[in-house]
Amino acid sequence: MKHSLPALLTLLAVALACKPATTRPFFPPVTGAAQAEIELETRNATAALADVLRSDSLPLTRVEPRDGYLETEWFSVATRRPTGARPLGPGVVQVRAWVDPTRLGHSRLTVETVYRPLADPSLPARALDRQVPVDHPIGMRMTEIVTELARLYAGARDQQ
Repeated sequence: MKHSLPALLTLLAVALACKPATTRPFFPPVTGAAQAEIELETRNATAALADVLRSDSLPLTRVEPRDGYLETEWFSVATRRPTGARPLGPGVVQVRAWVDPTRLGHSRLTVETVYRPLADPSLPARALDRQVPVDHPIGMRMTEIVTELARLYAGARDQQ
């Protein structure tokens, strides 16, 4: 019995050292989401992206700098305001962004703009999400934002 106390304390210390909780969703970005690598660590890259999205009048509801995640509400493409309308068709979209560390001091931005082409209560909501077409105004703007950030935060080595 006297050997179990040190083992219990070690297990407790290991458990406290781990931070398995994350605010990120369990699912990955959809195929076709805009991507770029920038020279900022995850927290700063997340904050920079959030600032740009806010200045673009997108209704951000979650910004998680520690976990590198952002998301908007479902919003009307025409007004860029949250909508109570059912998210069906490309006129109502949601933007989500993942910011992942790559090499030292760099992060990969992945920004999806999704819509739901149909309603199917037999499927999980995420299974209905589709990347907007390449000519969609919000999708094009997200690609522009990612490209602008990549240019703005390109490392000196990357510019040579």
